[in-house]
Amino acid sequence: MNDVSYYSPEGGLPPQTQLLTDRAVFTDAYAVIPKGCMRDIVTSLLPHWVNTRVWVIARPMTGFAETFSHYIMEVAPNGGSERPEPDPRAEGVLFVTEGQVALAIGDEVHQLEEGGYAYLPPECGWTLSNPGAERAVFHWIRKAYQSVEGIAPPEPFVTNEKEVSPTPMPDTDGRWATTRFVDPGDLRHDMHVTIVNFEPGGVIPFMETHVMEHGLYVLEGKAAYKLNQDWVEVEAGDYMWLRAFCPQACYAGGPGRFRYLLYKDVNRHMVL
Repeated sequence: MNDVSYYSPEGGLPPQTQLLTDRAVFTDAYAVIPKGCMRDIVTSLLPHWVNTRVWVIARPMTGFAETFSHYIMEVAPNGGSERPEPDPRAEGVLFVTEGQVALAIGDEVHQLEEGGYAYLPPECGWTLSNPGAERAVFHWIRKAYQSVEGIAPPEPFVTNEKEVSPTPMPDTDGRWATTRFVDPGDLRHDMHVTIVNFEPGGVIPFMETHVMEHGLYVLEGKAAYKLNQDWVEVEAGDYMWLRAFCPQACYAGGPGRFRYLLYKDVNRHMVL
């Protein structure tokens, strides 16, 4: 998939003449945050990050999605952090959608460009900077790692989407495929962050209803998505946030591909 594209928030504010009506919705089962909501006024700053602002698009909430947070980070030239992660329990995934960043893990520095992906286990000791002349934008998904006796935590790794071949879903003729950065059978991992790809006409052909929580950021294209009892239209730059057991399905009508970055929690017993 060498012709991939990625949407990044543009910030700014709409003109005073724009109508207030939009597609944003928050229900007991799901939320939709359209790209038009990701404006300057809803950004925040983070401790120990320089020349950086963040859109927080998911956070743990009792009674909703409780396992993860999802940030969109915008790092200006010469920005970054020497102390990025304050929680020693936290693991993270970074996915770059614009520009480039220098990610240091221990003594090794990795250059992540668009499509760059990094998994960072707890207590990894990483830093990040933007060495370029333009802004860099990346997703940062954080989760408290659930350790298991007798299973070592994963090692950090860095790759790029272009280096990973999507896995077609069974009986779909390749219309629905998943770019998996981690072996699904690797029980060291308690979360998966993947890219889901639909060709025009591809569908999720049943109402998925499952224990995994989801964050879905649309990287490319548009589609009709079924969330609980509602059909919603989504496009590149929109975010969908699903609590456990929220029914979901998808129809990618075209004219181009529909792709999204997906979080889900996996591979662990339920906490009682």
